[in-house]
Amino acid sequence: MRKIAIIFFLLIIGKNYAQNDQRVITTAVPFLTIAADARSAGMADIGVATSTDAFSQQWNPAKFAFAERKMGIGISYTPYLESIITDIALLNASFYNKIDEQSAFAVSLRYFTLGEIVLRQSIDDTEGRVVKPNELALDGSYSLKLSPTFSMAVAGRFIRSNLKFQDSGADSQAASTFAVDVAGFYRSREIAYNNFDGRWRAGFNLSNIGGKIQYDAGGQENFLPSNLSFGGGFDFILDQENVVGITTEFNKLLVPTPQDYDDDGDIDAEDNDIYQNESGFSGIFNSFTDAPGGFSEELKEFTWALGAEYTYQDAFMVRTGYFNESAEKGSRKFFTLGAGFKFKAAQIDLSYLFSTSQVRNPLENTLRFSLTFNLGEEFYND
Repeated sequence: MRKIAIIFFLLIIGKNYAQNDQRVITTAVPFLTIAADARSAGMADIGVATSTDAFSQQWNPAKFAFAERKMGIGISYTPYLESIITDIALLNASFYNKIDEQSAFAVSLRYFTLGEIVLRQSIDDTEGRVVKPNELALDGSYSLKLSPTFSMAVAGRFIRSNLKFQDSGADSQAASTFAVDVAGFYRSREIAYNNFDGRWRAGFNLSNIGGKIQYDAGGQENFLPSNLSFGGGFDFILDQENVVGITTEFNKLLVPTPQDYDDDGDIDAEDNDIYQNESGFSGIFNSFTDAPGGFSEELKEFTWALGAEYTYQDAFMVRTGYFNESAEKGSRKFFTLGAGFKFKAAQIDLSYLFSTSQVRNPLENTLRFSLTFNLGEEFYND
């Protein structure tokens, strides 16, 4: 019975819908890749090069150095598989504080709950045992401006995955590990063009860099969702009341590609043993060159997204975006819509996802919510 929570988790989150001729990359703790705030979710999970907000910790903590308020607090709620179950959700809380004009620190907590599961030893066990599997990530980051237009940040992350439970004959405990992020963010000064002003943005983030996570002592170790994200964007500042931001983003999991090591025509248990024996750090470097299909397959392991945000009087926002992933690597394809409303120091954001893939998205037809408070003195970032 100890395995039931892990099996359940993989069924609802892992990309197990791949065909035998597809090499979909799967990892442990995939909740780390779910967009945890409604603003980014409204722009198709884009955040590495967008403007700073209280939820920048997940996407690019280097953006905090460009925050325009002294402090920010963010709280968000993302229902998961809402069409078939009601108690699976991702909750997120984030806080940042500007130390001075050049630097900031931030902390955040992401908590993924799989609700309640009743474990029964037999068909006659009518009461069973109720368990509550969950995962969490606790982050801390420090960001610093290296110039008036460029900043970098480092972040540390404690990850805990509590998906296994004690049996009568053996002990089981939550798996845990540590990871780090290294990020950079560029924001140009405002530039005057013929009919409007503009500002360029760019960013990158190497996230979840660390070892592997292990559920059983001496058992199989599993890769973290180490990821490279980078992107750029431009703000069309039409006048003091109207701003349109366009952003594009690319992502690649820095995880080895599953493959048929013994050339027997399929990826079996023996192949998986070889695959899992590779270390997390060597897997990061090999992930750029190990696809059996060569360079063309490596390109398919990149996802891309395009998002837009219109802001009126810094009080009302409308967002949209499109996300694309190769059909051979997961086939996530979706449009998103979002909106935001700001009143004084508070802002509420909403987002909605429409899947355009034959593979159902666990977040489709789901309304997501975020609440932000921007507090303290204002900082001028030209």
